[in-house]
Amino acid sequence: MPRGTRRLGERGRIGPFPVWAVVTVAVALVAAVLVVAVPGARGGPSRDAGANSPAGAASPGRDGAGSPAAASPSASPDCAASLVAKMTLEQQAAQLLMIGTPIGSPLNAVQTIQRYKIGGIFLAGRSSASAASMRQAIGQLQEASRQASGLALQIGIDQEGGQVQSLKGADFPAIPSAVSQGRLDGDTLSDRTAEWAGRLKDIGVTIDLAPVADVVPADVGKANPPIGGFDRQYGSTPDEVADDVATVVSAMQGAGVLTTLKHFPGLGRVRVNTDTATGARDDLTTADDPSLRPFSKGIEAGSAAVMISSATYPKLDPANVAAFSAPIVTDLLRGKLGFTGLVLSDDLGAAEAVGSVPLGQRAVRFVKAGGDLVLSVRLSDAGPMSEALVAAAKSDPAFAARITESATRVVRSKIRADIASCANAATS
Repeated sequence: MPRGTRRLGERGRIGPFPVWAVVTVAVALVAAVLVVAVPGARGGPSRDAGANSPAGAASPGRDGAGSPAAASPSASPDCAASLVAKMTLEQQAAQLLMIGTPIGSPLNAVQTIQRYKIGGIFLAGRSSASAASMRQAIGQLQEASRQASGLALQIGIDQEGGQVQSLKGADFPAIPSAVSQGRLDGDTLSDRTAEWAGRLKDIGVTIDLAPVADVVPADVGKANPPIGGFDRQYGSTPDEVADDVATVVSAMQGAGVLTTLKHFPGLGRVRVNTDTATGARDDLTTADDPSLRPFSKGIEAGSAAVMISSATYPKLDPANVAAFSAPIVTDLLRGKLGFTGLVLSDDLGAAEAVGSVPLGQRAVRFVKAGGDLVLSVRLSDAGPMSEALVAAAKSDPAFAARITESATRVVRSKIRADIASCANAATS
């Protein structure tokens, strides 16, 4: 019995009031609190209000819920699952595709969106278009998607800085390379990243395929074609890269644009560019490698997505490139690192690294490995990839379940980006 209860009972009064009166009022107050606090109670938040806590409060990169990018009241897993449950198998499979369209002529994608009801569009290439024209074009793409599937698109772009900056011009000033960004102090890097991201948010970009979390050792440098050759790394040691990656993730998502850590488990040691050649190989990376630290820090900072490389890592999986490797995607990234957010592929369309695999099977193998969103830079790949995913699901219930699981993660990312919700989204 709590201290003081017996004494109150013996006196029969609390101050000027009888005990029974005080107890009656207390019971009423408790009941009122429960009505407000219990999910689903009348007048209170629904089960989808699990993200009403402060933005980023609960390891968002690990639980896949809110972060500074979008602490939407409808960002709970239940909301995404309820939307996906209304979809046909074909619609679910379509959500797993992010297909490229030329950034200089984005409306080329309208017919593909209408026909295949894909989940995302990647703005491929380089452009000096104005913010107004890009905003209008992206708005038209989103309208086409909502009419076709009832859901908006994830709109992705490569806006890293340096030589990898898709939008430049009067409305999109030059962004320094990651090497130069890495020399900035943390506050300055955060402020400038927020400004760069704000320009993307303003035109309707929902996810940046950045930051690069790869560590390029100092003794490799420019001999690393995909990263070091373009100064895309924040530094040459895991700790300095990790700190900058965490800063960029927090700042960019705080400005309302989702981030993508790339290229897991790291391209900093390879001597071949996976976009233009085969044989990219990292013989050193292990499951406990310090070079994974930037990915871990980015996940802890709440990054919505992680991109998988198409290089080979013999100490992790000697038989498959990372994009097709369950030991890398499922066991290492999801299991050991605890990431539950959106897993993207690197380009599985035009990239030479995967050219020996039939086009549709690239999508199937990536999803089987544990991936969620298949990226191809070519509009023509939407049909073959979509058809292959559906065919594989119809012949294998386990793979059909994987499609549903990944479609739920894709939709959850859209809720987090504030472009979908259970209040206003409906699938056709």
